[in-house]
Amino acid sequence: MTGELLLVVDDEPHIIELAQMYLEREGYRVISAADGVEALAAVEQQHPALVVLDVMLPKLDGLEVCRTLRKNEDPVAILMLTARDEDIDKILGLELGADDYLTKPFNPRELVARVKAVLRRSQADKTPVDDTPVQLGDLLIDPLRREVRVNGNLVEMRTQEFDLLLTLARHNGIVLSRDQLLDLAWGYDYYGNTRTVDVHIGHVRKKLNESQVKIETITGIGYKLVLR
Repeated sequence: MTGELLLVVDDEPHIIELAQMYLEREGYRVISAADGVEALAAVEQQHPALVVLDVMLPKLDGLEVCRTLRKNEDPVAILMLTARDEDIDKILGLELGADDYLTKPFNPRELVARVKAVLRRSQADKTPVDDTPVQLGDLLIDPLRREVRVNGNLVEMRTQEFDLLLTLARHNGIVLSRDQLLDLAWGYDYYGNTRTVDVHIGHVRKKLNESQVKIETITGIGYKLVLR
């Protein structure tokens, strides 16, 4: 039993009830909010480990809630709930700092699986299987400290960005497909659009702008790390 506190934010009571029932079965403690303003207050006061956040909310929508939390450098994990036909919401959510998304209507068992996966990835103090630092040109990746440095200068990386870069570095020069990256860096089988990989690749590329190491796109296949 985990006992971790989760916040479910949705203006549909039956969605909250369904999510709460399945999550509490897994040992999580669950609180809820019905609008964006209430959600921000709950995060500030209760400090949940993860927020299940619907995009369409009264007062302040989910994307604005996500933007505000990341602007305030709140580390809470965020799992966005989006309409099935609104790909733009998924992309925007990831770009704003959400950790994952799930489309509505959803299978509650998949919700539980996604929550578990996001929380696993968010444990920054977890012990890596291999904590050997990786040095490529001017890039140093330290798995034990979870630090990335370029020319000795610390580069801030979010949890998923770090795991993605480390995965590419450990397969230096090898092309990895999006599905392989999801499996290796995210640690679970991903159900849906692999756009999440592309968004995180874009974030990492920007942060490695001053480095000799680049992420190269192999059209139709995936990505690989190269030293220029």
